[in-house]
Amino acid sequence: MMDKSAYLDQLQQLLPPGAAWPREPAATLTRLLAAMADGLADADGRAGDLIDEDDPRTTLEMLADWERVAGLPDKCAAGAAVTIQQRRAALTAALTARGGQSRQYFIDLAATLGYAVTIVEHGPFQAGLSAAGAPVSAEQWRFVFTVAAPAATVRDFRAGLSAADEPLRTWGNKPMECAITADKPAHAYVIFTYGG
Repeated sequence: MMDKSAYLDQLQQLLPPGAAWPREPAATLTRLLAAMADGLADADGRAGDLIDEDDPRTTLEMLADWERVAGLPDKCAAGAAVTIQQRRAALTAALTARGGQSRQYFIDLAATLGYAVTIVEHGPFQAGLSAAGAPVSAEQWRFVFTVAAPAATVRDFRAGLSAADEPLRTWGNKPMECAITADKPAHAYVIFTYGG
């Protein structure tokens, strides 16, 4: 990345030789070229910013555009006060999601949103296959899974990742619940447990 003095030097090198084209710092032409060099250096710096804006994990100025392209905010974020970190996490989850119905898919989905969960899949009690002491459950339990999460997932304000008007701390599991419920198979039922 070039600074203002490097651009000024390049602009002066484009001038033809001769006394009519002064290169002294106090000359009017040099001051004019310095103003142009300032604009070029600013554009050069902004081009570097574009690299950060091109990545949904680091975007700030183009976050709203990224969200529009990804169809966000969706029903899970409607009405929720979300931070820049949460918006980036939801955006990354939306752009990288491949879909799935496995236990690992839902664990990864929660992790992308910042939640550490475990999942237990249930099934009906079967004589000869189920262990002694296993819960006696009906056939419908094969369509139920339990998501176990911490009692509260706390997110702290982080310099460089959070905005000035954001709270110093947020907590809650509603975004994770909504995302898992939205992606679960239509025939499945999910139970959420916390702190256990």
